[in-house]
Amino acid sequence: MKTNESQTVIDVDVHPIIDSARVLDFLPEPWRTRYASGNRSAGGLGYWNPNDVMRRDAVLDDGTPIYVRPDAIAHHHFDACNLEYGILNNPHIGMPLSPEPNYAASVIAAFNDVLIEDWLPVDERFLASIQVALSDPQLAAQEIHRLGDHPRVAHVLLPGGSPLPYGNRYFHPIYEAAVEHDLPVALHPGPEGTGISGQPMASGYPSSYLEWHTGLSTIYQSQLLSLVIEGVFQAFPTLKVVLLEGGVMWLPPLMWRLDKNWKALRMTSPWLDRPPSAVIQDHVMLSTQPVEEPDNVRHFRVMLEMFDAENMLMFSSDYPHWDGDTPDFAGRMFPESMRARVMSENARRLYCLD
Repeated sequence: MKTNESQTVIDVDVHPIIDSARVLDFLPEPWRTRYASGNRSAGGLGYWNPNDVMRRDAVLDDGTPIYVRPDAIAHHHFDACNLEYGILNNPHIGMPLSPEPNYAASVIAAFNDVLIEDWLPVDERFLASIQVALSDPQLAAQEIHRLGDHPRVAHVLLPGGSPLPYGNRYFHPIYEAAVEHDLPVALHPGPEGTGISGQPMASGYPSSYLEWHTGLSTIYQSQLLSLVIEGVFQAFPTLKVVLLEGGVMWLPPLMWRLDKNWKALRMTSPWLDRPPSAVIQDHVMLSTQPVEEPDNVRHFRVMLEMFDAENMLMFSSDYPHWDGDTPDFAGRMFPESMRARVMSENARRLYCLD
């Protein structure tokens, strides 16, 4: 659907598919031969999704998927939704969890190069994320330093799953490099439980896609607790973290519980100099998709009053995934007083967009 022409929209989560043959052009040996053989990532858990991953209508008349061609995604998504900007997030989010540091870092660098060299020149509205490998934070920092000053790189993209909680000091080289280049760090779900990441849920491995998909927000809750309690935002006061595609309305109860427990247990994290909820609302942003959608919209809007939603939420379509949202569909959920902030202005501020 086409949004209102007067409504400015910035989309923080768009998923192109990178041409694997083109990736080979940026890979040195011996990684080029290995990647060409089909050994490409940390794998997946194999859950069956009856809706597939991509929208079945996201194809051109000749059957070509829209999301493999930059000109097509510019027309059929950016033009159709009246987007001012959109961030292209690499869908190959499992590669950062490969246990092989040099291979993973080389392949991810090639992904990043294809996105920057082949996609960004096609449309000035395109912004890029850069991925990094988690098996070696020093190599990850090098990749951020290599591309971090590119004027159209928006953020550093990490998988929702990780070998250690993201508050651990193991990851400090990544955060240090990100803040040096004024880049937010974004988390995106997908490969939890694969490669070097921990199990996808605290209780173990779900047995179906429905269970895994619904439980994604629990991954983000644990990562956020780690980031806050272990003092990442005190160590890096300018760091911003974006939680993509993990839901929203779990946040107020988590902040209440964390503030209550911090009052009694603050000696265990002496670097926290104020209530954790204040730290979260200063440093964390969330994308709208897949925002909770109660039958009674009044319930939704009451929840919005329980945290700094008008300054923390940013529109995302998740295009072309099967459960994505168009701007008009997402925008209707929010009261008029905060709609412009959610649909564009918060992203404009975070990413310093003119």
